[in-house]
Amino acid sequence: MSATLRPYLNAVRHTLSAAICLQNFNSQVVERHNKPEVEVSENNLGLDFKYDGKVEGESSREARSSKELLMTPVVVSRNEKERVLVEPSINSLRISIAIKQADEIEKILCHKFMRFMMMRAENFIILRRKPIEGYDISFLITNLHTEQMFKHKLVDFVIHFMEEIDKEISEMKLAVNARARECALEYLKRF
Repeated sequence: MSATLRPYLNAVRHTLSAAICLQNFNSQVVERHNKPEVEVSENNLGLDFKYDGKVEGESSREARSSKELLMTPVVVSRNEKERVLVEPSINSLRISIAIKQADEIEKILCHKFMRFMMMRAENFIILRRKPIEGYDISFLITNLHTEQMFKHKLVDFVIHFMEEIDKEISEMKLAVNARARECALEYLKRF
């Protein structure tokens, strides 16, 4: 792990450890419903998260969830291309990750790899099928997940994912470049 990556991952780890204190909380609107407040609130309060994580104004629609159930979203940023948005609420935690993409090949590889993973979201349990706008992948941890799994293991999984994803994309990029080189050599042998 590089020297600049370690403080970034430590900051993300401490932020997630502090935000993962989740508890059961039934809906205040519909009896016997228990939905992740971070998901309900975004859709019904009209909150709009920009790339920098700042919250813009509230829409005129009637609120279905109370603002006091949401905590302040936190953005941990290594640079403008690598950042993590942590959105905690009383019974859920949404983690959105923007992955470093230096060139077009990395953008394509990242998009395809994330799409591949999101199509298999049920196997990852906490992975969302659709990321938040401006981010490449999102995780949703609810109070049910923290009751069934260890909290520190959930945090470790997210941190491990962040460590490994850069390596995977770099390896895929090297493989694509090597294959392109071989294809070009075979093609040019004919002339």
